Amino acid sequence: MAVDFQLVIDCADPRLLAEFWAAALDYEPTPPPQGFGSWDDYWRDVGVPEEELDLGIDRISDPAGRGPTIWFQVVPEGKTHKNRLHLDIRASRGRNSPIAERRKLIEAKAERLAGLGAVRLHTFETEGLDHYAVAMRDPEGNEFDIN
Repeated sequence: MAVDFQLVIDCADPRLLAEFWAAALDYEPTPPPQGFGSWDDYWRDVGVPEEELDLGIDRISDPAGRGPTIWFQVVPEGKTHKNRLHLDIRASRGRNSPIAERRKLIEAKAERLAGLGAVRLHTFETEGLDHYAVAMRDPEGNEFDIN
């Protein structure tokens, strides 16, 4: 049986990244645990100091329950190196669709995410290969691909 897990992304501004990635992945904010009106109420109950609260949205979930929860954890240091792990957003319908159709879907997603603060890095397209992808960075510089 598969193990339940969440993905944790270190960041400076959890609200910014939670809103960006919720839009990128069609996720939504994760509701607080049962019995708590907010995540701040939950963390107060755990014993987290007041000065570390009021982060707003800091975790998102797949509304269909298929993907992992993603928690955006505040850390003091900024990103300094290339990611050792990155997300691939599957915007196309895979190789069952013609490359021109896949390219159009990928470009539409890249344009939408650029409008939300992502930065386009480069395009993966090699003559003779049936592959098309776009590499980007989220608003805090984390790399991801759209394919």
